[in-house]
Amino acid sequence: MTLRWTLLFALGLGAAVSTAPAATDTTWPQWRGPNRNGLSSDTGLLKQWPSAGPPQAWSVNGLGAGYGSVAMTADRIFVQGARGGKSVINVLDRASGKAIWSKALGAGGSNDRGSGPRGTPTLDGDRIYVLTEEGDLWCLGAANGAEVWTRNILREFSGRQIPWLISESPLVDGGNVIVTPGGPRATIVALDKLTGKTVWTSQQLSDAAGYASPIAADVGGVRVYMTLTSRAGVGVRASDGRLMWRFQPVANDTANIATPIFHDDKVFYSTGYGTGAALLALTANNGEVAAQQVYFTRDMQNHHGGLVLVDGHLYGFHNSILACLDFATGRVVWRDRSVGKGTLTYADGNLYVLSENNVVGLVAASPTGYQEKGRFSIPDKGLPSWAHPVVSGGTLYLRNQDTLTAFDVRAK
Repeated sequence: MTLRWTLLFALGLGAAVSTAPAATDTTWPQWRGPNRNGLSSDTGLLKQWPSAGPPQAWSVNGLGAGYGSVAMTADRIFVQGARGGKSVINVLDRASGKAIWSKALGAGGSNDRGSGPRGTPTLDGDRIYVLTEEGDLWCLGAANGAEVWTRNILREFSGRQIPWLISESPLVDGGNVIVTPGGPRATIVALDKLTGKTVWTSQQLSDAAGYASPIAADVGGVRVYMTLTSRAGVGVRASDGRLMWRFQPVANDTANIATPIFHDDKVFYSTGYGTGAALLALTANNGEVAAQQVYFTRDMQNHHGGLVLVDGHLYGFHNSILACLDFATGRVVWRDRSVGKGTLTYADGNLYVLSENNVVGLVAASPTGYQEKGRFSIPDKGLPSWAHPVVSGGTLYLRNQDTLTAFDVRAK
């Protein structure tokens, strides 16, 4: 599904190390963090890494196969995997990585790009919502995994399994949980988060699912959900699932993956495979939301690694090249091959980038140019290192197949 790229070079630009204490907010409740935007509120982090990388706090094996990232409370980590033909959720002690409990959630899935779940659990109070690669959606008690309810979204909404398996992370918004079965008149559905009962289905939308996870936002007083389907960048009204817009030019026919970016009543969609990106301006009127193209660019073809928006600039991988774009205009500010094609997250002025070839880098989130502040390698597990990194509570968490490793990135 992707090409592996050869690392070309490393920069070694110095920076002063901050002595400020790390932020105390240690929760990371869902995919891409509290606001689903890949931005960590951590401060007081290292501004330059040692040559061997930041110190390792702990590392655990045995999670099972998969590409999903982690969700965390202050003291627990929730991460999915596949073991013994089953899709499972693992719950770990955050301080040590030691197992607390695990639960099998149904049949596991596999294909030519690797076995196991691709999604990240979603925490909501004392419950956790988990969607497996085969469509089993579970609401569990976070304390011990006790079942609250479960549904298979493919079977119950006539959804179609997609070629590289369901990769969505559920969205909990208000009283509902939002998922994308990709069924007839049910591309997107809302379920009551306490009972699992169907609240609405997207009656005007019948696209198969993409590989993206939805986000929620308010536009002029209208709550909307935005995602990429197999055919378009879409938005539906949160109250009833009514289709607000469907923008096809930004979608490709292979895999639409990256989570949209919302800011200032605008949404940014990007896909790979030669397609590109679009910024749409959103306008609310009488309870409806219209979308109008601001620009379309082929200078940000983000495959799977996601994007972050920092101070008016977008950072993400344009195919295999790390790029900075002006959000308002789409103008390319800089590009660099960096660590090679990969994923990223943001914390305390820097991008934490992870290449699919197992190289981790620290890069300034600055429009003034590419500034690398360190890199190191993690063990090769025989498949691409696609799981998105997380920075929370002064710690960098890297999942690579059955292994999760925590690195202390606090400034000393």
